Amino acid sequence: MTAPDNLRYTPDHEWVLLEGDIVTVGITDHAQQELSDVVFVELPDMGDIEKGSPCAVVESVKAASDIYAPISGEIVEINLDLVADPSKVNTDPYDGGWIFKMKIDDLSQVEALMEASSYIGLVR
Repeated sequence: MTAPDNLRYTPDHEWVLLEGDIVTVGITDHAQQELSDVVFVELPDMGDIEKGSPCAVVESVKAASDIYAPISGEIVEINLDLVADPSKVNTDPYDGGWIFKMKIDDLSQVEALMEASSYIGLVR
């Protein structure tokens, strides 16, 4: 399992990459391993969303898993590449397998998420 140090993590196994006032969100390597072969990703709607709200679904041959907004903000972009190739969530969870991007106003929300070492401790 990998958990890059430049990301923040949630207990629900989402990762967050902060770039300016935009965060990119996906599921962790641990989560994709637990789900196994991802066959479908239901992408979120654009617009405002509150932290903790379910906003997307990742379906695998084993199960379907809700994806929750890790912070409050506005969903401004979705990864349409996942419609044609949902397996990118498995093969490249931290790059090509991202699910959505959000514009945020309160950067402290990201700082409140777990660092890589804490997340690794959670899943071990």
